[in-house]
Amino acid sequence: MVSHGQNALANGLLRDLRQQPAGRLAVVVTLNIADPTPLDTTGAAFPVEVIVNQRAKGFGANHNAAFERCRAPYFCVANPDIRLTADPFAALLRALEEPGAAVAGPLVRKPSGEVEDSARRFPTLGSLLGKLAGIRGGPEYPWDRGPIAVDWVAGMFMLFRSEAFRAVRGFDEGYFLYYEDVDICRRLHKAGRRALYQPGAEVIHDARRASRRDLAYLRRHLQSMLRFLTRA
Repeated sequence: MVSHGQNALANGLLRDLRQQPAGRLAVVVTLNIADPTPLDTTGAAFPVEVIVNQRAKGFGANHNAAFERCRAPYFCVANPDIRLTADPFAALLRALEEPGAAVAGPLVRKPSGEVEDSARRFPTLGSLLGKLAGIRGGPEYPWDRGPIAVDWVAGMFMLFRSEAFRAVRGFDEGYFLYYEDVDICRRLHKAGRRALYQPGAEVIHDARRASRRDLAYLRRHLQSMLRFLTRA
């Protein structure tokens, strides 16, 4: 996970991860922005490696650097604002046993219990214009069935087969923030691999939604959107 001055949130996720069986996980936490709140790695039954950046890096660059330390067959990308009320990994690992599966994402709920649209179809100019105009629908894929193949799963929580992540050279670092998840799923599809949505696994996402409040984040969001559309 990557903390952008979010160590309090990261500590919450680390506490949740302590419920996992010993020996199952190795965690890499990247401190992308200085934070006066200390990172609490005490009591963990798994190794925790902390990377301290001298300058802020983008989403893709941070996770690619963490992947360089990965020696496991699976690589999980998780935002610090994720909370676990149960084990999501077992169901996601089962989904990744499907032929051609490269990445799986869980059902994501807001703290209120509402289901987020964390599995989506690839955006088009028309769909993005509709979103900018305030036209919003519900989830784009059903969440009351078993695991299904989807266009892409959202980057707040993604479990990759390490060999698949490596084969497409990880995230495109040309995206500083936003759309890295959409882009890597598109490249996996082009390589003949699949993204799966596994509603049998659940996580809670206390979303920050920075691009709706901060013009600098909004600008990055629009830049990433344009990059995705022009690189189709």
